[in-house]
Amino acid sequence: MSLTVPPTLLEAAEAGPVDDRDFIACVRDSLPYAWQTVSRVVADLESSGSDQADNSVPPPGEAERGQLLRALASDAIRSSLERHFGVKLAFQNCHRVAAFRPSAVDGTPYRRFVSTRGQLLNQSPELRNC
Repeated sequence: MSLTVPPTLLEAAEAGPVDDRDFIACVRDSLPYAWQTVSRVVADLESSGSDQADNSVPPPGEAERGQLLRALASDAIRSSLERHFGVKLAFQNCHRVAAFRPSAVDGTPYRRFVSTRGQLLNQSPELRNC
């Protein structure tokens, strides 16, 4: 299961649309490693003045790796994180999360990061179990 959904949030979802703030709180509480990783990458982006920041540190274990995979493989979770932080997220392998300024999405660094070539160049024997 991707998220631990509080009964009140489940009831709200059964009744109709859910507020983004409530959903984001559920993501933050359910996937703390993924939340911390994305938060750190976004903070790096904001402090750098660059158009891109990314995480190259592998997760400490399989549970954390699973959190990143669940967060970034889910369209709903990923798009909520992007709206919350005001960035475009990109993902390679099992841990390389990048945040881009929305204005940079049409630029070369973003296209390079999400390209098949970029994916292949990010492979190594250490990452083949991802």
